[in-house]
Amino acid sequence: MGTTGPEETIRSDAAMSVKSAAVWAMAAQYLAFALQFITSVIISRFFLNPEEVGLFSIALAAALMLASLQDFGLTRYLSGHTALTRTELRRCSGLSLIISLLIFVLVAALAMPAARFYNEPELVPILLMIGASYLFVPWSAVPAALLARDLDFRGLFLVNGGGALANAAAALVLAWQGFSAESLAMAMIVQSATRALIAQLLRPTPVPLVPMFKGSGEVLRFGGTSTVLYVAGALGVRSPDLIVGRILGTALVGIYSRSYALAGQLHMLVVGAVGSIFYPAFAKLRDEGQPLGPHYERVVSMFGALVWPAMALLAVLAEPVILALYGPIWKDAAPLLVWMALGEMCFVMLPMHLDIPILMGQINRVLRINLLDTATAIITLIVLAHWGILYAAMARLVYGCIWVLIYARFMHRIVGFSWPNMIRLYLRSGLLAVITVLPVLAGYYFWRGPAEVGFFGMMALGIAGLLAWFPAMLMFHPAKGEILGILSHVLKAARELAGKRTAR
Repeated sequence: MGTTGPEETIRSDAAMSVKSAAVWAMAAQYLAFALQFITSVIISRFFLNPEEVGLFSIALAAALMLASLQDFGLTRYLSGHTALTRTELRRCSGLSLIISLLIFVLVAALAMPAARFYNEPELVPILLMIGASYLFVPWSAVPAALLARDLDFRGLFLVNGGGALANAAAALVLAWQGFSAESLAMAMIVQSATRALIAQLLRPTPVPLVPMFKGSGEVLRFGGTSTVLYVAGALGVRSPDLIVGRILGTALVGIYSRSYALAGQLHMLVVGAVGSIFYPAFAKLRDEGQPLGPHYERVVSMFGALVWPAMALLAVLAEPVILALYGPIWKDAAPLLVWMALGEMCFVMLPMHLDIPILMGQINRVLRINLLDTATAIITLIVLAHWGILYAAMARLVYGCIWVLIYARFMHRIVGFSWPNMIRLYLRSGLLAVITVLPVLAGYYFWRGPAEVGFFGMMALGIAGLLAWFPAMLMFHPAKGEILGILSHVLKAARELAGKRTAR
């Protein structure tokens, strides 16, 4: 690390260009997505039914709401800190250990009341195992934050990819052995332990058994406010499974959860990896005193060019996707997936709605707005879910539209983007999405309907949509430069890797 004493500033040794970081971040995201996706398909098709998946979804949602305490803002704190010392790292590691123990105790205390509330005794062991998985987090949290701070996404690829591989292998083996919903909870323990081992091998960061509190005022103030923000966000993100499970039952929450997860997974597949590098990149822009508006518009442009067409394609392919991947037992998830995919389009209209305000010292303001955001999500779902599962899915789009209205003026003030430019970006992204789905709609009209196309027909229509998207994106969308730059860098990295293997 280039230090000789505990109080010296820890400097970055693993500098990496933004494009290189994007390539490794994308590789990690795609690997994790592929493993999670394949695992969910196999488990849902061969081992677990909607009720069993719903049971795990309820337990996971309840545990993750408490687990929102885990980060305590440490990742953002370390990523944005300009002068880290070994003492500061020791404070953060000790704090992470305390929070992990607290989460385990809270999840364990929640187990019995949750089982009674949902009248599902099987929730108790599942919740206890999910809670136990967080006991390993202190050994991965700070090292991973340091890797992200250094833009060492190669290391993060190993941490996240290794954990995802361990999770997939454990879940499949345990489900095959008949452990039902418990197999998914046990797999979380394996994943957490694997991530901790790899993170410590790459960036050794001791976790003190006796935490340091002296001089912790800064991280505690930052973390305290951030934690309220995380909890509010977790309520909005994780409460749907809990609400649907209570109002409509365990089996329907499994159907709801499958469509909700599939739309979210595709969203993360398309831009989650690239988005992960933007926080440290905008931190550098802030430190250099550069205006954020033009750079933010480029981010919006890239998200719109990627997410809107992808979600539109998922919406029109919803029925063949569900039938081909999960089988007829999950067919009721198809109409829900349409609304879930359309709702996801709203949430990239104003990306980094939490990250940039925090970077700009506006955490108290964003907290107030986020509480309104969370209340809107919960109330919208509760009201519409009483009308049925389809209306519960529609609530995602309704909430997404209100979400844009909530954050539009706030983000404009923080970032200083140009509204005329943003509207032009939205219009072009919308046109690009329409062009992308036209081949699929034509296939339905002239060839076969959604229920008859089958797996290979679904693949053919999806590829046709992508072939329509690419030239259209090159012709008129302003994100073409960034997208081609990343693709070029990916190809260059692939050629270099192939060259190294040939040389060996």
